[in-house]
Amino acid sequence: MQRRQWLYVVGWLVLVGCGSRAAQVKGDPPVTKAPALAESEDEIKLVSNQEGGVPDNYRVKFTTTAGDFVVEVHKEWAPIGAERFHELIEAKFYEDCRFFRVIQKPEPFMVQFGISGDPKVMDKWRDAKIKDDPVRRSNKKGYITFATSGPNSRTTQVFVNYKANTFLDNQGFAPFGEVVEGMDVVESLYSGYGGAPSDQQPRIQKEGNKFLDASFPKLDGIKKAAFVKK
Repeated sequence: MQRRQWLYVVGWLVLVGCGSRAAQVKGDPPVTKAPALAESEDEIKLVSNQEGGVPDNYRVKFTTTAGDFVVEVHKEWAPIGAERFHELIEAKFYEDCRFFRVIQKPEPFMVQFGISGDPKVMDKWRDAKIKDDPVRRSNKKGYITFATSGPNSRTTQVFVNYKANTFLDNQGFAPFGEVVEGMDVVESLYSGYGGAPSDQQPRIQKEGNKFLDASFPKLDGIKKAAFVKK
């Protein structure tokens, strides 16, 4: 049975990790898609300023169906999370993932992704948990953080804050990076389904994008995620 991951927020239940139920949010109308950023010539396969290790800072460009955005990771903020995210990018885990939870109403909250579109890939990562990092930075707008179902339960799911969600800080949610380009793209991701796809996380993990494309066809997704130079 899949683990249910819960986050209690101001008296109502909000899901940020793997689980099955979340607050129902009425859909937004379709959003206008932002243009993609120009293709960069400095895309590289690996960035490292430490022999055999993960760099102190690195950037990842996400090419999505809504446009492009760039995340800069700061290892000092959350070293374990930064290393796991680097590992996932190297493995191309996020490519063809959907943004399955986009909360803009009743007020902006967050966008979440990190369930592989390929169930076989998800099987390899589902129980690959990492230890918690101390919370050294607040969950400000544009900051990216791993979802969790409790202590030492982070795996692959992450979310980007749509506003300053400072109440997450004392719940153990440790940001490891920030969106430095294309936050307008992140805010334009299709939000019409609200939290509804999150109710189906066990099925998403089992059936992947085949299920999402049939049940939630308007979801935006990631085409490519690659390291880029600053």
